[in-house]
Amino acid sequence: MRVAIYTRISTDEEHQPYSLEAQDLRLAAYVQSQDGWEVTRRYSDRMTGSTLERPELQRALADARLHRYDLLLVYRVDRLSRSVRGLAQILEDLDQASVLFRSATEPFDTGTPAGRMMVQMLGVFAEFERATLVDRVIAGMERKAARGGWLGGPVPYGYRYNGPGVIEPDVTEATVVRTIFDLYVNKRLGTRAVANWLNSHGHRTRLGRPWSQVTVFDVLRNPVQVGRIAFRGSSHEAQHEALIEPSLFEAAERLLAERGEVAWKRRSNGTEYLLSGLIRCGHCGNRYLGTVAHGRKAAYRYYTCFSRNRYGQHGCKADRLPADALDQAVLESMVATYADTDLVESAVRAARVKAEASAPSIRGELRSVDAAIQKGEESLARYFNAFEAGTLAVPTFAARIEAIEEKLAGLRRRREELAETIEAEAVHLPTPADLSDAEDAIREAMAGGTAGQRKALLQALVAEIRVESRHAIFPTYRLPAGPVRVMSGVVGLGEQNSNRLLEFVWRRFEL
Repeated sequence: MRVAIYTRISTDEEHQPYSLEAQDLRLAAYVQSQDGWEVTRRYSDRMTGSTLERPELQRALADARLHRYDLLLVYRVDRLSRSVRGLAQILEDLDQASVLFRSATEPFDTGTPAGRMMVQMLGVFAEFERATLVDRVIAGMERKAARGGWLGGPVPYGYRYNGPGVIEPDVTEATVVRTIFDLYVNKRLGTRAVANWLNSHGHRTRLGRPWSQVTVFDVLRNPVQVGRIAFRGSSHEAQHEALIEPSLFEAAERLLAERGEVAWKRRSNGTEYLLSGLIRCGHCGNRYLGTVAHGRKAAYRYYTCFSRNRYGQHGCKADRLPADALDQAVLESMVATYADTDLVESAVRAARVKAEASAPSIRGELRSVDAAIQKGEESLARYFNAFEAGTLAVPTFAARIEAIEEKLAGLRRRREELAETIEAEAVHLPTPADLSDAEDAIREAMAGGTAGQRKALLQALVAEIRVESRHAIFPTYRLPAGPVRVMSGVVGLGEQNSNRLLEFVWRRFEL
């Protein structure tokens, strides 16, 4: 029987109970004790077992599908995966490839239902062990907060880092913090007016950016400024020095509530702005947002550059665009564009050439994403190993772990997208019927479609709208790779969903 050996440690071999070499030696001895077994392949990863995106594991599964070995052998089940879902997926992949699985120290025969059940039970305990570690981390943070210690993460504006778990006032920033509270509470300026005052007097945030109503709001609402630590809904007396008197902080809280200045955090109606997320500023590169200007008799809807909306003229001087006029102009432009037969044929030819040329770059990006995932997993493993060894306190790395896991989630989503693209052997280009459907759907949405239908249509067929000014607006449309239908509340694109749509063509119009 051809046997493949898989070994794994979580990055730091020095603190692992079973090193790669030890696993390999014991597995080799186990194979020798079995009649007719021969080691033909070896795979080894230095990554956490919480993810299946491990290069050598994926290579082992790929070789299994190619029938290059008959049995996959590990030292313990948790070397293969530390989650029940991951373990079940691996076992299913091996089963479909007609490859057996065996653990040298947990001799269960996965060829029988009872053996598979016992292996999955071991996966439950491995997942429980990891979840217990996370609970210990959170409990440690709660104890630290109760003692008033700094929990780590980005140091709030007004303070600076001064050793593990310690922050202290930054003289320059602390002065700006006190100015913000004075302008807001005593001078009665709003958050946007406070930001404009700071920008006009040459002040910038720690990152060197202009102040905005959001960054001012963050300073006003942070209990750190008054000498308290907040964690999971509770607030505790802190060890660091307060910058603001409690009475001044409470006055700011009351004024924020009275003015309703947290309204910017509420989500607006998703159907009010049909082109949300599609418009990009040609000056600063940021997206446009849906905004409202309130007149004496009515409210007026606009699309406004993010930088201008947040930082005013200090951020960007791009024109505001009347929302109703822009929505209508884009819909009319779409009808004219899809009806232009020569233009469509040219776009189809260009799309085919682009798809053929992009294949190598997609594979290159996939390799880069795999490397970034591996690096992130190794970073997580180092933090957990240091915590288990007692060389690193919980507050020191908790915020960093959260940031790494968030980044890894995005990388995994991107990897799935790239893998799906590579698996598609051919580019799905639109047929004449597809283009006719798109044109009909646009006309139908313009004539009597609901706001939700119009928005779904625009989001599906518009790649981007670049705005140089209100007199120079350039939308980029897409080629629909499948039938387009206006249905109840949404626009359908058949089985070929929007990730198969291709960039179309530039058109210019004015408002």
